[in-house]
Amino acid sequence: MKRSLLFALMLLTAASTQAAEDPEKLAFFEAKIRPLLVKHCYECHSAEAGVAEGDLRVDSRAALRKGGDRGPAVVPGDVKSGWLLKVVSHADPDLKMPPKQKLSDAALADLRKWIELGAPDPREEAPASAKQVKAGRDFWSYQRPVNPARPAVKDAAWPKNDLDTFILAALEKKGLAPSPDAEPQVLLRRVHFDLVGLPPSPEALDRFAARVAKQGLDAALAAEVDALLARPQFGERWGRHWLDVARFAESSGKEANISFPYAWRYRDYVIDSVNADVPFDRFVREQIAGDLLPAEGNAERARLLIATGFLAIGSKNLDEGDERQFQADLIDEQIDTVTRAVMGSSVACARCHDHKFDPFSMEDYYGLAGIFGSSKTYFGTAVSPANRVGGDPLPLPAVEGQKVFHAGIPVEKVKSLKAEKARLAKQLEEGMAAAKKAVADGTDPEKQFTITDALRIFWVSGGIEGQLEKVSETGEPLPLAMGVLDRDVIADAPKLERGDVKRPAEKIRRAFPQALSQATVAIGERSSGRLELADWLTDPAHPLTSRVQVNRVWHHLFGAGLVRTPDNFGATGERPSHPELLDALALRFTEQGWSLKKLVREIVLSRTYRQASEHRAEAFRQDPENRLLWRASKRRLEAEAIRDAMLSAAGQLETKRPDASLVGRVIGDRPISLIGLDKRLPADLDGALYRSVYLPVIRDRLPDVLELFDFAEPSLVTGARETTNVPLQALYLMNSPFVQARAKALAERLGREADSDAARIRQVFLLCFARPPDEFEAQRALEFLKEGDAKKLASFCQAILSSAEFRNLD
Repeated sequence: MKRSLLFALMLLTAASTQAAEDPEKLAFFEAKIRPLLVKHCYECHSAEAGVAEGDLRVDSRAALRKGGDRGPAVVPGDVKSGWLLKVVSHADPDLKMPPKQKLSDAALADLRKWIELGAPDPREEAPASAKQVKAGRDFWSYQRPVNPARPAVKDAAWPKNDLDTFILAALEKKGLAPSPDAEPQVLLRRVHFDLVGLPPSPEALDRFAARVAKQGLDAALAAEVDALLARPQFGERWGRHWLDVARFAESSGKEANISFPYAWRYRDYVIDSVNADVPFDRFVREQIAGDLLPAEGNAERARLLIATGFLAIGSKNLDEGDERQFQADLIDEQIDTVTRAVMGSSVACARCHDHKFDPFSMEDYYGLAGIFGSSKTYFGTAVSPANRVGGDPLPLPAVEGQKVFHAGIPVEKVKSLKAEKARLAKQLEEGMAAAKKAVADGTDPEKQFTITDALRIFWVSGGIEGQLEKVSETGEPLPLAMGVLDRDVIADAPKLERGDVKRPAEKIRRAFPQALSQATVAIGERSSGRLELADWLTDPAHPLTSRVQVNRVWHHLFGAGLVRTPDNFGATGERPSHPELLDALALRFTEQGWSLKKLVREIVLSRTYRQASEHRAEAFRQDPENRLLWRASKRRLEAEAIRDAMLSAAGQLETKRPDASLVGRVIGDRPISLIGLDKRLPADLDGALYRSVYLPVIRDRLPDVLELFDFAEPSLVTGARETTNVPLQALYLMNSPFVQARAKALAERLGREADSDAARIRQVFLLCFARPPDEFEAQRALEFLKEGDAKKLASFCQAILSSAEFRNLD
């Protein structure tokens, strides 16, 4: 009884610790909640201001949860118990905060979501001093990697390459030994899913077994890995990993959720770049400053423009009425994305104050803000009654074979639209002049020109402009994309007190964070600084870029990074389990030309990667989380791999890339709230047979299979997805029309390819589990199928597709 209670307490402690350290939840706090508290609450409730009205401070986790005269302001996970949400909602007649203006609905929704997430908050009781910030510059991740000496090991026969030596040395130091190699079919299934996201075919299993018997495991595995790296499916699998980091989506999100009909071009750019093994430093430079790089011909110029879609596809509040606020938020989102994605550190935390834990100041933040503020973002949404903010699309140079999915219009229509736009502009000018005169004369301006008149002109003009931007002067469709270009006017950004656009202070020279130990790159007077920023980030001397990318790759191959917080290499992130190995891999990554394929190959061919996953009690006792890698960790497949494996097993997977996406082909540029009325769209947005990477990624409206199986939140940089096991997943596997259709197709395939129940059972195990059934499984399956019909076989197939073994890697 005591042992059971102790075990339960251990689980609860582990769960609470994991929640507190969840990087996505902390990122939500930093992006949404900290700026809100600073802007609206710190003036009257912070140590910095020297004021704590109502005995309440909100500038630390402990102070906020302790609360003031009324008790706890926030109770994690319980939106009803704490009183903060109530008073900022102005639901309490006796106390309304802020007193002059209620928070926006979006801000209230963010607060509610934050509390429901458990109120994650990394803030310590005392704000960091300048001395602490300076000391942070000596932190391990901000120092340049150093090539470590290869450690000595006792079992010199075990390592296959250098990385194995580092792993084995750490194990031996703890008195542990690595696990034996996994069975060949287990290893083959693992490497197929890790590299291309698909199961091996029965034929591939036979070929691999024959090659192992003839050449040995080392040669057989190397040949298999080389073949997988050369397949186009590698780019689809590993491109999706980067799309998680790039927060790829095809709509703006937030209240006015408008589709991005050209986002698919960036998705295809990423997949093609990974397949071409574009060096990672070049890959980063293209996405941050592709428009500023030289290009040979229109095709390369178009590709580089599309690459800058990385900066344009983030979520946007298209309902924002203040242009200054919209631009400030857009720039903030770009700073956060670039620094988290490439450096594993968010400089955006310094928007309102110096970073409390990492060595980034407000000067660092606004130095970057000037760079992005000197660039114009093209995201291609027209103004409409559903959104106040529009964004121009980015025209691409004409390239033979380039696909365009919006319609052209007759040249006469172009002329009439231009005339109507000019007429509306004149009408607006005259109306505003009449209203202004009425005010001067002391009469009612609404009798001359009403708000309704102004809104009508605004919306109609926006719609006309949206149509004209899609076509040439003769009405032919233009190839369009999302991306950025330098503005005509280059300017430094003002430092905003508390991040408030209404409180600009001195301008800050465009520059990069100064705490990192490498040479500073100068920014020219006529340059936005994006190209220099890209060069600075990809300098081999940069202490973070190569480390962060190597760690992301390690995470995808082992289930956890050497640093388990892949988007946070700062003081609140985890320390590396094998720091010398991380440095060695980071340095070799740059020395070998920043090649993703070479890095993946080296790791997958290691002895560490090929270990079996069987439990060992003594090793588990010493290292229950397997941080020393004494075995392979069992892992659940991602949503896309589960869906693709079903299609593959059923023999229905369409491997050809589809044209554009459902958003680009069918939905176009319109509010997401209206797509439910479109009868052309399946209810779950998933009626296709192509790979899951090509499913629509619409913020707040994902296809069911992605939503239920822990797809990355497309508004956040996500290096590590959550893995949950909840009842809704089981209900999906039982009742989804998609799963039922795959089970029926799999049964039909078995009927074609096997002539007996025994043969069909063996075939389905090979297709779904990459192994034959054991005697017990075969016998029970034969009993179930005895004297059965096609419907019973389909039920059996659905049970196989719904099994834990199908959706997990051993």
